[in-house]
Amino acid sequence: MAKGESKIIGKRLVNAYLSSVISISLVLLLVGVAGLLLVNARSVSDYFKENMKVTVILKQDVTENEALAYRKSLDEKRFVRGSDYISKEQGAREMKALLGDDFLDVFETSPIPVSVELTLKADFVSADSLAMVKDEISRSPLVDEVVYQHSLVDALNANLSRISVVLAIFIGLLLFVSFVLINNTVRLNVYARRFTIHTMKLVGATRSFIRAPFLVQAIFQGMFSALVAIIMLLAVLFVVRNEFAQLFAIFRLELLMLVMGIVMVSGIVLCVVSTWLVVNRLVSLKKDELYM
Repeated sequence: MAKGESKIIGKRLVNAYLSSVISISLVLLLVGVAGLLLVNARSVSDYFKENMKVTVILKQDVTENEALAYRKSLDEKRFVRGSDYISKEQGAREMKALLGDDFLDVFETSPIPVSVELTLKADFVSADSLAMVKDEISRSPLVDEVVYQHSLVDALNANLSRISVVLAIFIGLLLFVSFVLINNTVRLNVYARRFTIHTMKLVGATRSFIRAPFLVQAIFQGMFSALVAIIMLLAVLFVVRNEFAQLFAIFRLELLMLVMGIVMVSGIVLCVVSTWLVVNRLVSLKKDELYM
């Protein structure tokens, strides 16, 4: 009978350990995803900023050779990331697609000017910097007008700031929830052995001696859970890479090792801290309180 009961208890402990590993791994997966977003927040911000267009409209009498030479000089500017030359013919085709084939019939000559579309470096996509860029480009005698969407720039910067704040709050809440969930999971696992802890107290074991095996187990449990979470995170990234290649290109993969380290450290720290608190509480319980 005693042998059968020991098998049942051992099976329950194994099941409790596996369920706690799964729970912790899922929580650490969320920590990994949030960490990946956090360390790549600047990359995501730069991606949106560097895809905003600034259109430099040249004067009607500017020749194609002059326009191409001016585009080359723009490419050398410290604030320019890239440029596209829009000829009169290309501009006319785009306007026809937008307004219809007969929109030019009312004009004797094509009113579509030559233009250059610029993408700027992320550091220059702000209201003050764009005003400086516009002023510098407008000094050229070839330039008729510099056009960009002021409202889009303001909305972009405002929304990116809000997203950063929301992401920071989300990560903070996630870490708090992670600690609560892991603490409850570890508490259930350790609480199942409260009588073993009480027996160790009766034979004169110190708190540090009682805590030691539990903390060692917590370290391995945190490492194993983190390893499972990292494998799941890599699987998620593999799916994202296959299905959303453009979004995947935003992330700086060299920071993936940092995120994996964060997941590993989080798993170990959360498990060890939770185990420390739970074991200390159980060591302080009196015999009658063990049955509550």
